[in-house]
Amino acid sequence: MAEELSFEKKHEYITRNLQEVLGDENLKKIIKERDLKIYWGTATTGKPHIAYFVPMTKIGDFLKAGCEVTILFADLHAYLDNMKAPWSLLEQRTKYYEAVIKAMLQSIDVPLDKLKFVQGTDFELSKEYTLDVYRLTSIVTQHDARKAGAEVVKQVEYPLLSGLLYPGLQALDEEYLKVDAQFGGVDQRKIFTFAEKYLPQLGYAKRIHLMNPMVPGLTGSKMSSSEEDSKIDLLDSPADVKKKIKRAFCEPGNIQENGLLSFVKHVLFSMFKEGEGFEIKRKPEFGGDATYLKYEDLEKAFQEEQVHPGDLKAAVETYINKLLEPIRKIFDDKEHRELTEKAYPTKKVEKADENSPDKMELKAGKILEASKHPDADTLCILKVDVGNGESRSIVSNLMTYYKLEELVNMNVVVLTNMKASKIRGVESEGLVLCAFNENKFEPLKVPSGAAVGDRIYIEGYNNTTIEVPQLNPKKKVWDKIQSELRTNSDGECVWREFGMISIGGESITSSLINCNVK
Repeated sequence: MAEELSFEKKHEYITRNLQEVLGDENLKKIIKERDLKIYWGTATTGKPHIAYFVPMTKIGDFLKAGCEVTILFADLHAYLDNMKAPWSLLEQRTKYYEAVIKAMLQSIDVPLDKLKFVQGTDFELSKEYTLDVYRLTSIVTQHDARKAGAEVVKQVEYPLLSGLLYPGLQALDEEYLKVDAQFGGVDQRKIFTFAEKYLPQLGYAKRIHLMNPMVPGLTGSKMSSSEEDSKIDLLDSPADVKKKIKRAFCEPGNIQENGLLSFVKHVLFSMFKEGEGFEIKRKPEFGGDATYLKYEDLEKAFQEEQVHPGDLKAAVETYINKLLEPIRKIFDDKEHRELTEKAYPTKKVEKADENSPDKMELKAGKILEASKHPDADTLCILKVDVGNGESRSIVSNLMTYYKLEELVNMNVVVLTNMKASKIRGVESEGLVLCAFNENKFEPLKVPSGAAVGDRIYIEGYNNTTIEVPQLNPKKKVWDKIQSELRTNSDGECVWREFGMISIGGESITSSLINCNVK
């Protein structure tokens, strides 16, 4: 088929739905002469979810255009990405990624025989590659390395050297995979421009870079493997799909940050064969069935509220289950179930003891008033609503980092079973939990779905149905629990590896990553 396509049609397949192309003139020159060689890489870290269908369908476009496509399972990159995956899991996760990505490609009828699969450590540990890494470190500044990885590698106050190496390795992969172009999300743009700057300084050619837009998740923000409500897992049951689609953000007429419409545009319409379209099933009294052959027509109809959010959700749910069913079947055997457990082990909850996190009574609260402490310049007094008509007076150091008016109406996580104590003469009846580093204290963020007074707990240690006794200050129970509270590399608050969540199952988060919490 690709041999019969015109140059214009090949270019259309390669570039459609992309947000940006760097090196388009070179792209046109190459595809006039021969097939384009391109690679897409994925670090084997978090569990792949339905957003991975976006690059998969684009890979289908590349193959339609006759491109030679390599998929790189970037296991070494996964290790270098700050706190993402330990070495012990990488081998199993790489196997899982290969199995699930092949299953996804089969689900959308992309022939595997036209693809090349490569594991990063198969060539990135060679003598030649390693010497090029050293050559690169001799010309790249710390500033440029950190800037390049800003959107991909989690940023911390004092970054590990591994995260600074990450962009350089991704640049060198272009040369060692002998490709003309690299494909990725627009969040990779700084790494792509880094590669364009530094590869020529090593004597290597500047490559073409093709960038997909970032597809919103079901909550309207970026779809993330760490944000449970924002994504649908590839192995989710039809019931799970229904529940998550039902809760998806889909405001009538709103086409901005609409994860459902983005999925339809970038995945479903890329898959439809000629004459096929997006079908919506409705009762006659609600407009009857409709088929949209062009995405633009569907978007216009939704914007003009000719398509109701409920009808859009029902249709998307049907299509997603059709995509996931072949993957579910492939993974519904002993071999694949064992692989899934090895790659992403089920968290084992230790037996509760006197210092386990179920000893905390945590509630979603709202700051009603904030005033300066009468006897301390750096402290303020917060009046915090903790639900059921109850408020607490809490002494806090947040005045150092926020104006008092900024604190009012802020939703916060409150530790409510501390023994009241006087701080500089003012009684404090609890604690507002904050993530902190050398420069800032930030109250933990309460999910939008949590109401004031709702209980918050550590997963595996649900104590929301019982009355929690007061913490014993003499036994330093809080100090021992607090020593293991932190935010991870995705900004989620965790105790050890167990997440802090609302009763609705939503993560408690912070913009400060890899920080302690108290």
